[in-house]
Amino acid sequence: MPLTDTQIKSAKPESKPRKLADEKGLYLLLQPTGGKLWRLKYRFDGKEKLLALGAYPEVGLKDARCRREEARKLLAGGIDPGAQRKAQKAASEARAANSFEVIGREWLEKWRSTVEPAQYAKALARAEKNIYPWLGGRPIAEITPPEILAVLRRIDERGARYSAHKVRSEISQVFRFAVATGRAERDPCPDLRGAIPPAKGENFAAITNPKEAGELLRAIDAFRGTYIVKSALLLAPLLFVRPGELRKAEWAEFDLAKAEWNIPAERMKGRQAHLVPLPVQAVRILEDLQPLTGRWAHVFAGRDPKKPMSDAAVNAALRRMGYDTKTEITGHGFRAMARTILHEELHFKPEVIEHQLAHRVPDALGSAYNRTKFIKDRREMMQRWADYLDKLKAGADVVVLPTKDAGAA
Repeated sequence: MPLTDTQIKSAKPESKPRKLADEKGLYLLLQPTGGKLWRLKYRFDGKEKLLALGAYPEVGLKDARCRREEARKLLAGGIDPGAQRKAQKAASEARAANSFEVIGREWLEKWRSTVEPAQYAKALARAEKNIYPWLGGRPIAEITPPEILAVLRRIDERGARYSAHKVRSEISQVFRFAVATGRAERDPCPDLRGAIPPAKGENFAAITNPKEAGELLRAIDAFRGTYIVKSALLLAPLLFVRPGELRKAEWAEFDLAKAEWNIPAERMKGRQAHLVPLPVQAVRILEDLQPLTGRWAHVFAGRDPKKPMSDAAVNAALRRMGYDTKTEITGHGFRAMARTILHEELHFKPEVIEHQLAHRVPDALGSAYNRTKFIKDRREMMQRWADYLDKLKAGADVVVLPTKDAGAA
């Protein structure tokens, strides 16, 4: 006769396991320890097999019978319910192993060795706060553009548009890693271009916080790209010239003995020739690079040594270091970094800074620019700037008080 709930509740364990039969192969196995386990005995391909259906009371009599009927339907269709369960379990484990969070953390670990610890920590925090709660458990190959867009809109709607763009970039990198390792077919993030409006602000992304600038400088020091590109990266924050002026620099323009770089007018986009005083640190970088590229015209020779390196080289290097060149820092952003910190932290006069930036700022007499104006102040400023960057790079909490020097406000 079929089992009843009363029989099951009143059944007591004995010294040996015993079975309480229901019907159609279903029975309750009573364990000496007190456990009550549902089992289904069935035959498939002439062999007797057992299927576990759960434990009582978590699975009641009614639920056990439902599970039995589901198994019998599979048998009627020529499917072994035990084998199907194993296949489902294997598929579930595979899905879990290929979840966005698993692959995202794997990508972060591989990326970790190429960036500053602070950059890694920020990326991990962004993922744990903004991505994993919604996409983390999803198999990466099944995630759709609308799901990603929902994540980005949550960030954007709290007023963090820069972070939304940064997160989109990091999600895209995880997908590209998944594609490269055979766990996804494509990166859906390009489908979302324009879905989040561009972040408002300066034309060029820039880091203007001294602590973050220190992190960036340490990341540049740890950069593992070509020596030529790394030299350009090292000089970019020191000299804060326009990216094209740096990239196309020629050895003939430098007088390392005088610590000067004279950029000719034809490379200043219609401006006058520009004089860049070189701090000691910049001279050292150039002296180290000269044995490699000094036989050619260009300081930063490209693959074809008759031409300068690619105009994308510096930004590509920044991206390799983990920086988003749309929202965090771009090659042009070193100029904004210098302008802001030189004025706010080192207290140099705006007109001295603007002249070093080769900006057209008319003075009281209407003179737009003079390559040697404020040159003494500019020499001092460039050296103090380089020394300050060294301290930031070393992790010092630099506090600079206003001075009475001619170049300071």
